[in-house]
Amino acid sequence: MTELIIHLDSIDPVDLLGINNSRLHILKNAFPRVKFTSRGNKIKIEGNTEDLGLLEDKINNLIHFIEKYGRLTDKATEDLLDDLDPFDLDMPKAHDDAIVYGPNGIVVKAKTPNQKKMVDLAEDNDIIFAIGPAGTGKTYTAVALAVRALKNKEIRKIILTRPAVEAGENLGYLPGDLKEKIDPYLRPLYDALDDMIPLDKLNFYMSNRVIEVAPLAFMRGRTLDHAYIILDEAQNTTESQLKMFLTRIGSSAKCIVTGDITQIDLPKTQRSGLFRALDILSDIKGIGTVYLSEQDVVRHPLVKKIITAYENSEPKEEIRSQPQLPSAPLN
Repeated sequence: MTELIIHLDSIDPVDLLGINNSRLHILKNAFPRVKFTSRGNKIKIEGNTEDLGLLEDKINNLIHFIEKYGRLTDKATEDLLDDLDPFDLDMPKAHDDAIVYGPNGIVVKAKTPNQKKMVDLAEDNDIIFAIGPAGTGKTYTAVALAVRALKNKEIRKIILTRPAVEAGENLGYLPGDLKEKIDPYLRPLYDALDDMIPLDKLNFYMSNRVIEVAPLAFMRGRTLDHAYIILDEAQNTTESQLKMFLTRIGSSAKCIVTGDITQIDLPKTQRSGLFRALDILSDIKGIGTVYLSEQDVVRHPLVKKIITAYENSEPKEEIRSQPQLPSAPLN
């Protein structure tokens, strides 16, 4: 009997074998005379030389498929083992500009010049600020960049956070415990994750704290390292909160701060910390800033017109008191 060790260094073993090795039975059914043992990022295979040579080729094809498309279905596994072509049968064609591939054929990529600039800035800087109105894809793109970094093993975890600031409603009157009260504020982050990671794998990541979603207040006192950290809705942070957050970032972490300066929900007596951060941090090497506008809106076409109408009407007091920020796409 011959022994073969396959190292899964370029992919997450869960992508190949499924949660709790659930997909391993497909391999076992295809090669019933072979014994499989999976531990960490290694698969030990025992059998005769002919079976092992053929199986190694099949597993390499599965790995290549995951590297190309970011996911592997049971059907694609069976097709590859049967020498069929799943690339044409049940998967989308590869996109060179894709940030990440999600379940059900979703291809997540930058759709506008400023979203592309955001992707480029994130590759060249450890901290970036993405500023723009609702619907410009800043949060969605930020989550996609974090998921890509996790899949590429550039980081160990993703931390998503935002301030639990009330937008015309009283948090205290919402039913449930603390988690149930704050989850509605974090819903946009969950929605983005749903588009990019299969549900069973997302639940696995969240239960093991590989992906952590928490309100900003929970960041105090922590050092956030080997992580991709996203602070969403940063316009609703105070100066002290944003400073606290930015000083949590560890030496091997990357961070994206998103905000919409036209939707500040802080009390009128509190100044948004995002304005000062943009003013005093913009010239620091390693920190990038991209401004998105109504031209970057990827929602319903009417959303662009709504944003333009509000911008042309009476501006918010705080915005009038600040230096003018770019409103046109920066290429």
